[in-house]
Amino acid sequence: MPFPVERPRRLRRTSALRALVRETVVTPRDLVLPMFFHAGLVEPRPIATMPGVDQLPVSHAARAAREAATLGLGGVMLFGLPVAKDERGERGADPDGPVPRAIREMKSAAPGLVVMADVCVDEYTTHGHCGVLRTAPDGAVDVDNDATLDVLSRIALAYAEAGADVVAPSDMMDGRVGAIRAALDGVGFTDTAILSYAVKYASAFYGPFRDAADCAPQFGDRAGYQMDPGNAREASREARLDEQEGADMLMVKPALPYLDVLSKVREATSLPVAAYNVSGEYAMLKAAVSAGMLDEPRAVLEVLTSIRRAGADFILTYHAAFAAGLLG
Repeated sequence: MPFPVERPRRLRRTSALRALVRETVVTPRDLVLPMFFHAGLVEPRPIATMPGVDQLPVSHAARAAREAATLGLGGVMLFGLPVAKDERGERGADPDGPVPRAIREMKSAAPGLVVMADVCVDEYTTHGHCGVLRTAPDGAVDVDNDATLDVLSRIALAYAEAGADVVAPSDMMDGRVGAIRAALDGVGFTDTAILSYAVKYASAFYGPFRDAADCAPQFGDRAGYQMDPGNAREASREARLDEQEGADMLMVKPALPYLDVLSKVREATSLPVAAYNVSGEYAMLKAAVSAGMLDEPRAVLEVLTSIRRAGADFILTYHAAFAAGLLG
């Protein structure tokens, strides 16, 4: 009916009415906190490009797990920085590396906390790429997709053996989900879940992360294996392939520049879908807050709500602890 019978503002009149009819809700349980554990640290080291985020010593893992559990977060995602790197990233599979050690500490301190571990070699390679390199006869250097699968599988096994609930391949090699699933199942880790970074774009918004994880490519870029920002239909293909290979959950990364893609992936699968509110998105908001341009609590909750509204079942975000404090 026309105005004045139709008055949508009736349901916006009070905070209680707005809460009653709210379509999209964010809770602490919807948030996963990414964390960086550095094997060479004894004290936290602030990350200059990510205000409020630190590289952590493994000795802080138990405390961090208890804090995440107390906040009611959905889980944590672990990244590791080794003391030394190599050409192939083999140290990622070291059972005494920073991630396996942190996993063991976290699961001991907070057994009910969901602990996820990022599976990639970029933090562990001297060249910073997400795979094993090969040199073509003409001298061109590229990432060898198939040679990388073995290293990724061994990293995933090391994390599963340490007690990770979820392993999360982020490398964007073709076939890596199937290879990891086969490796896990082959030694009895049939209950270890795989969260695939199925739709990961070659994005400018990863810049601060490369400072945090010390993984900037030493030459070239990652456009040869990460997705082109102009492609949306390809996202459905990538998601479908990873689902067929055995992924239990799918991820879209970054979040804010790709909310349309997130929505399409949500419609195309019945699997849980995550979105990664990445370092550049975080740093951009923090810079605006620092300059007095934004109200931080409102802006953070609005960003997270937009990602949930677009279709994310849960969100990886550096705002997780701050947002959980706001949400109670």
